[in-house]
Amino acid sequence: MFAMYRVMKWVVFSILVFSSFVVSASNSINSVRVWPAPENTRVVFDLRGKPEYSYFELKSPNRLVIDFTDTKNAAKLRTLAKNDKRIKRIRTSKAKNGKSTRLVLELSDKYKLAIFPLNPAGQYGHRLVVDLFDKKVVKQTQKRVVNNKRDIVIGIDAGHGGEDPGSIGGKGTYEKRVTLAIAKKLKNMIDKEKGLKAVLTRSGDYYVPVGRRSEIARQKQVDILVSIHADAFYTPQPSGASVWVVSNRRVESELARWLLNREKNSELLGGGGGVIKNTADDNLAKTLADMNKEHSLEVSLSMASSVLSQLKRITKLHKKAPQHGNLGVLKSSDIPSILVETGFISNRKEEQNLINRRHQDKLAKAMLDGIKNYFMSYPPMGTYYASIGYRKHRVARGESLSVLAQQYNVSVGQLKVANNLKSNVVRIGQTLRIPRAE
Repeated sequence: MFAMYRVMKWVVFSILVFSSFVVSASNSINSVRVWPAPENTRVVFDLRGKPEYSYFELKSPNRLVIDFTDTKNAAKLRTLAKNDKRIKRIRTSKAKNGKSTRLVLELSDKYKLAIFPLNPAGQYGHRLVVDLFDKKVVKQTQKRVVNNKRDIVIGIDAGHGGEDPGSIGGKGTYEKRVTLAIAKKLKNMIDKEKGLKAVLTRSGDYYVPVGRRSEIARQKQVDILVSIHADAFYTPQPSGASVWVVSNRRVESELARWLLNREKNSELLGGGGGVIKNTADDNLAKTLADMNKEHSLEVSLSMASSVLSQLKRITKLHKKAPQHGNLGVLKSSDIPSILVETGFISNRKEEQNLINRRHQDKLAKAMLDGIKNYFMSYPPMGTYYASIGYRKHRVARGESLSVLAQQYNVSVGQLKVANNLKSNVVRIGQTLRIPRAE
């Protein structure tokens, strides 16, 4: 009996010791996420509490070693880096003491490193972010020239991405997925148009800092940057599309002010806030006043109006005129830019529309038509569009769109788009813009 008592006592003691060891660490790594991108890889460690850490790098082979103080690891590491070209694998190693976790990132090369913590935001708690940047210099893209007439280059920016999901609809729809789907559709449509070429600031599910989006647009020598988003509000009632341009005026409505705060929060959510404080890139520090170059704003406003005139054909408009705001992706004064809110993801009906492929096609086509209309009227010098442009025709008795289409060797659809016509009806004396036949 006494022997059994001693055995039971030892078992209870062992359980208590084991339990105290398991819970002794005050923090834990709950999950690890790896986001490969063309120029960098982002690794995000999700922790229960604020991370306390130190790190160092090793050579031959290249490794990044991170020690998480007083932290246990509860994340699965084995297959995390299977689709990444920069990280061979992530593993544990012997830490300084039993309460800490040492993680080793085995790297395929030497990379420029950025590592910083992020406070809880949105759906995420405490995080430690590791960015591995390629060291190669990205060369400026040369614009395609055919018969001494270059393409007009359209930069397409799919909002959010990677660990920044953007707004989330009631059915769990992520804004980042909607924006990328529409951006890819728009790129495909633009690339099929003679004289136009599209480039994407991101082509997959990864985060691109706001300032870097402008840098990419500048390197690609875009003529205009179109940023695609899906709006949201804290109530489900607001609906409709809108188009934004930058302004130094105060935003008047409560809804617009809330949108601006949402975009700021989104930047911080993706790590932009931590990077901006330590960056040497002046573009990230530009204030709203830097956007007041008259030409850039004039182009942005005209393009916004042209896109709105096409969007209203296929969806409700939240605002009928271009809106003005201090939104991050619009801050580069040397690049004309617009931000298209394709609808409210917080509205149940519009959330359903935004994930519908046919509606996405219509949104992309409306943006394409708006872009084409603007550049047909105001083509940059030296471009193919500058060699075709519009001619004018005053409608005479007995003439119709089909007659004019045959006369000028264009389609009825082209005439309707060029003149923002909703029907085939024209009136005597009406002045029409006629696209030049190729």
